[in-house]
Amino acid sequence: MKMGTVWKSSKTAYKQAHTPSVSLYQTLLAISMDAKSAMAQVKNAGLLRMQGLIGGKWMNAYDGNTFEVYNPATCEVIANVACMGKQEADDAIASAHAAFSSWSKLTANERSKLMRKWYDLLISHQTELGQLITLEQGKPVAEGQAEVMIAADILEFCLEEVKRAYGDIIPQTQVDRRMFVLKQPIGVVGAITPWNLPLALVIQKVSPAMACGCTVVLKPSELTPLSALAAADLALQAGIPPGVLNVVMGIAPDIGDAFLASPKIRAISFTGSIAVGKMLLAGAAQTVKKTSMELGGNAPSIIFDDADLEVTVKALMSVKFFNSGQLCISPNRILVQEGVYEKFVIALTEAVHTLRVGHGFDEGVNQGPLINKATLHKVESLVEDAVSKGAKVLVGGKRHSLGSTFYEPTILVDVTSDMLLSRTEIFGPVLALQQFKTEEEAILLANDINEGLAGYIYTENLQRCWRVAEALECGLVGVNDGIIPTAIAPFGGCKQSGIGREGSKYGLDEFLEVNKISVLGKYGVILQGLDLMEELRNKLLMVSTFLQHEAII
Repeated sequence: MKMGTVWKSSKTAYKQAHTPSVSLYQTLLAISMDAKSAMAQVKNAGLLRMQGLIGGKWMNAYDGNTFEVYNPATCEVIANVACMGKQEADDAIASAHAAFSSWSKLTANERSKLMRKWYDLLISHQTELGQLITLEQGKPVAEGQAEVMIAADILEFCLEEVKRAYGDIIPQTQVDRRMFVLKQPIGVVGAITPWNLPLALVIQKVSPAMACGCTVVLKPSELTPLSALAAADLALQAGIPPGVLNVVMGIAPDIGDAFLASPKIRAISFTGSIAVGKMLLAGAAQTVKKTSMELGGNAPSIIFDDADLEVTVKALMSVKFFNSGQLCISPNRILVQEGVYEKFVIALTEAVHTLRVGHGFDEGVNQGPLINKATLHKVESLVEDAVSKGAKVLVGGKRHSLGSTFYEPTILVDVTSDMLLSRTEIFGPVLALQQFKTEEEAILLANDINEGLAGYIYTENLQRCWRVAEALECGLVGVNDGIIPTAIAPFGGCKQSGIGREGSKYGLDEFLEVNKISVLGKYGVILQGLDLMEELRNKLLMVSTFLQHEAII
């Protein structure tokens, strides 16, 4: 089938599949009622918090100011939240600093038990938290519920793994010396989180820090602060001591400046844009803070001639349209080898036509709105630029008839590297397809950007899998796999996609100092004797176990 035929037939099919059967007014009225019902459930669960949290107390902004939080699907105001600034941030930092001395002295097991109660509360409130995420962020409620479980998994991993944050014993350089390496909490952490995963990314930052013995001042996105505030409320209910977790939001530059200026903040953990990340890195240098930066990406997906198209399309769809494409690991540049290009386009088009766009509370919806008008305008401008330079719209390519910030699932073909969307993180439901001939060309295209977070490869050739995976300049690589983040593996990028890692045992290290203790003289000899006694004890236990085993036989 010729590409022109695919293009025309796909546009007709998409129009038929996505023409609303009721008026826009009726649709928005039904949406509004669903949102009100969900908000009522959230309120009844006691999870709607609109004040900041400082030292275990819920507080208004000192000047009484608030800002509005909107439901992106309806543009309705759903909450008025305390608009805080430098003074509130300074007090939150002081509260966290005061709480650090006692929280850090608890054993890992004691902290873990408290955080286990927090985990249990997240699980028991999955429904309401998922609804709250949908209300303020717009994603389908099934994705909101899934995000709660993602957050819970991260929390559970951290509260268990911190018990194994082992140090080292270094072989002695002389008879009467012993050297030890301890891992100790770094101190107060300033955490700044984005709007696209308003609960999961909050937990991704605060749970490893708190598990390690650090205290935290969290600044969630002003677009989606409600999920973070609900999580903080559940932490208090779990028995996490006052001051261990503090939440301030409002005037972002003022709060960020307070984080950077305070010597009490020992580490900054940030997820967001490259531009803001660079500003934070420059500011953190003034007081030499440890930094962890996840700054987004522009992920390539390389589809080779020998790829299993069914597996490829399924994996690609699972990650690309999650959260309407508003994901840092979302595949933006779809590089397809010329031998399979037309077959892949047909298969992908059929899959995209099955998507249902709508409000997050509507049944069967797989794609919600974009977060706000600014994001919508950005996606529109990227598509317009690509079309002006020769790309063709195969599916979508415009605002959805639902209005608000809804955008149609989009496929662009004949994309080239000089188009803005090839060099810009799209953060929208747009698939940009570009052909390549050889493996070497694909690698060059994939790496020819400043970012290096995620990359995807689709091939049945094991040797090619290893060659290309190792050649990609990415912190994360999925081979025939679209869902690559997990609590048990490190998450992070290279180049301008960031510094440091989140998740896994490597993520804990972002919040730990490595300290060496050297013991010399008689105490070193005593420790040597203790080492020998421990070794003898272990050998006796082995013998005892063996004898017991022999007796049973």
